[in-house]
Amino acid sequence: MTPERPNAEGAFPAEAWSAPVEPSEPRTSDPAQLYAALDLGTNSCRMLIAQPRGTQFHVIDSFSKTVRLGLGLEASGRLSRASMGRTVQALRVCQKKIEAHQVTRMRLVATEACRRARNARDFIRNVQRETGLRLEIIAPEEEARLAVVSCASLVGKRTEQLLVVDIGGGSTELVWIDLSEVPPKDRSRAIMRLHAGFKQPDSGRPVAKVVDWISVPLGVATLRDQFIDVEDDAARFALMSWFFEEKLADFSPYNAEQPREGFQIIGTSGTVTTVAASFLGLKRYDRNKVDGLRMTSDQIDRVIRDYLDLGPEGRRTDPRIGRDRHALIMSGAAILQTLMRIWPTDRLSVADRGLREGLLYAQMCADGVLGNALD
Repeated sequence: MTPERPNAEGAFPAEAWSAPVEPSEPRTSDPAQLYAALDLGTNSCRMLIAQPRGTQFHVIDSFSKTVRLGLGLEASGRLSRASMGRTVQALRVCQKKIEAHQVTRMRLVATEACRRARNARDFIRNVQRETGLRLEIIAPEEEARLAVVSCASLVGKRTEQLLVVDIGGGSTELVWIDLSEVPPKDRSRAIMRLHAGFKQPDSGRPVAKVVDWISVPLGVATLRDQFIDVEDDAARFALMSWFFEEKLADFSPYNAEQPREGFQIIGTSGTVTTVAASFLGLKRYDRNKVDGLRMTSDQIDRVIRDYLDLGPEGRRTDPRIGRDRHALIMSGAAILQTLMRIWPTDRLSVADRGLREGLLYAQMCADGVLGNALD
């Protein structure tokens, strides 16, 4: 079955905003209009620099680097010297880009690895000494909220129950949202209004209701580390899936029967986009073909079975997966397949966007520079 895409593939609709990951062309920008968003996760360091444009924003520059900040954290409880060194080097590149573009408005955040590490505060102070960048460790709820906001334009007009899943390096955020009282044409905007908080003030208009949310302290890196001593590939995959499902017991929709009709899952993560790229057979990643793609459960299962058939060596050399992703793809796939099994649905919407885009949106919205994006 051919995967489906929404209208205007790869783009946000005019009433939302647009954020291509890479700038399409060099352009002269007013530094006063530029914003930066940096996401330092357990596995990678990623940054976007963008400027508002009407109700949208346009990316001027970007950076992404695998730094493996959380390597060894599961065993020691601390960030290692080597991991911190790699990360500081990546952050120096980010600092030079910020300086070159003369950006003054920015949010630079760190997530699960720094939330858990005993020496995280020392690391944050060292980053400021070495690079001048002030990192902020954000709470799981804010991480989940910003990931949800970034996916607003992928919400279907028929969607009444929405599950947004963000599979990170060190944690996985799940947010269940009830949109049944929001008119179909307003559902995307209702999601965007969550940037201010999951509890919406009484404004007299229908709102997106967050039924429940959870941050599971297992992501692609931390889940892999739990079972790294299991030699059999298929057994390790099964154990990871079982172990992750155990952590969902406190998530209220886990035990509730949910209607199949009007239900949508949106997945945002490197795992989800890699599975999509593998399904499409992309040897060179193309965001325009991946972002907004809709995949069926059967299509996802076939890709994951293919990964298992390839084995560790086959995955390492598969150009669809990539060298930075091959060691982590099966732990991510275990999480993804678990979620699709628990909440069976005909479609998963693939989102190549996440915390950075949410950070940009929240900053610009707070400054009132995105026109009537929320009206």
